[in-house]
Amino acid sequence: MSSMKYEEIYRFGSAALEKAGIGEAQLDARLLLETVCHTSRNDLLVHGDREVTDDEEKKYREWIALRASRIPLQHITGVQEFMGLEFQVNENVLIPRQDTEILVEEVLRELTDGSRILDLCTGSGCILLSLLHYSNGCIGTGSDISEKALAVARENAERLGIKADFLCGDLFEPVEGSYDFIVSNPPYIASGEIPHLMEEVRLHEPLSALDGHEDGLFFYRRIVAQCPQHLVRGGSLYLEIGWDQGAAVKALMEDAGFHEVRVTKDYAGLDRVVSGVWF
Repeated sequence: MSSMKYEEIYRFGSAALEKAGIGEAQLDARLLLETVCHTSRNDLLVHGDREVTDDEEKKYREWIALRASRIPLQHITGVQEFMGLEFQVNENVLIPRQDTEILVEEVLRELTDGSRILDLCTGSGCILLSLLHYSNGCIGTGSDISEKALAVARENAERLGIKADFLCGDLFEPVEGSYDFIVSNPPYIASGEIPHLMEEVRLHEPLSALDGHEDGLFFYRRIVAQCPQHLVRGGSLYLEIGWDQGAAVKALMEDAGFHEVRVTKDYAGLDRVVSGVWF
């Protein structure tokens, strides 16, 4: 048995991550330790003097070294919670972010049982699978240009016990038929901004899922233009956007003939979702 105590090794992890300049060093150190030891937040307070095994200590030290080198926490643990569900993630998909829960919540407000849902740029499948999980009898399709991303999405669907179709292709390319709801969190970061992103994002998340080309609006233009061919009359389009893109994406949708176009803010008060109805 190792002579290291639970709280002691946590302090080691925190100090190592702080030294490496990791923003939330203490939180990440605790989450990694809880994953390694299958413990909860409470253990640090109540069982700080329990000894960790040699294997636990070895694995924890390895994981702290990975996190210190800017590997995202979720790539180390392999999972990220989203909408109360656990999704597997790796370097082939964007890590689901809390901001994107706003998109899901907005769709759920209008979603009726039995609707057909299309999720473009589905990635890990977190948006589509959450919508299917929290509704009844809906039919869901996710498309993505990356076959590696779709492998993750299919695995998540299987683990969550949710039936969905996943198609490989560029936006609407592999899609047939019409849908009641089309949702997307497309790449929307302007190419010139990419070099300024955090290392965790810039080096370890798929560039193709981030890069919205010159002005960040490339995919919105294409989605809005092609969307009417795949939306039923009275169907809705929901798009996640960058904080400074609300007015531009709203204008794109209105110019294309969408009605009731509105911009919804996230919990930080920033523009996050643009939605509209097709008649």
